[in-house]
Parts: sequence; C-alpha cells; structure tokens
Amino acid sequence: MTTRSEAVETPCPYLGTGCDPRSAAWRLESLTDREREVLLLLGTGLGNRQLAQELGIADRTVKAHIANIVCKIGQETRTQAAIVSALAHDVLCDDPSCTRHQVAASGRLRGPAAA
Repeated sequence: MTTRSEAVETPCPYLGTGCDPRSAAWRLESLTDREREVLLLLGTGLGNRQLAQELGIADRTVKAHIANIVCKIGQETRTQAAIVSALAHDVLCDDPSCTRHQVAASGRLRGPAAA
C-alpha cells in the first residue's frame, strides 16, 4: 500500500475536466444590480424562502432571478451559481467592512477566518 506522499500527484481537476467555475466571473457584468444581490446571497447557502425574506420579495421572484442568473453566467444549476458566488465574492460584494475580502498586500484574509 502506498502512502499519499508516495503516490503520484494527481493533476488539478480543473485541468482534467476543462471546467473552472471562476471562468463565469467575467460574465457577472451582465447581471442587473438585483441579480448581483441575489447571487451574493445565494452563495451563503440560503434557500429560496430565506432569500425571499431577506430581500423582501416573493419566492417566485427569487426563482426567476436565479434562473436568469444561471443562464447569464453560463452555468447549469443553482449549485454551480452558488459556487461562482463564493469564488467571486470579492467582485460581487462592495462592502468595505466585509471580512471575506482578501487584503491584497498581505494575501491573508481579514477577520476571524484569518486567525
């Protein structure tokens, strides 16, 4: 039995599949302000009902926004859109107090996650 350190390094899955969820980030410019807001919240893992409550809109409106977002950013599922949201948080979120933004100079996360 070989140990992990003895095993041949496997290539990055992004290279093997040709799929990189970050590639959808450049398509974010096509989203409306409301769609960007929905996408940012989608990345938190909230369900449609919670998203609707947070945004003060109907569940059906949330579903319509998510369908538009998925299409515009070239994804196939809500989950893929949520992954794009998490990966592109710095692009979507313009709150300067957000602890998820990376500090460019140090390359480290701010806030509790940095500890």
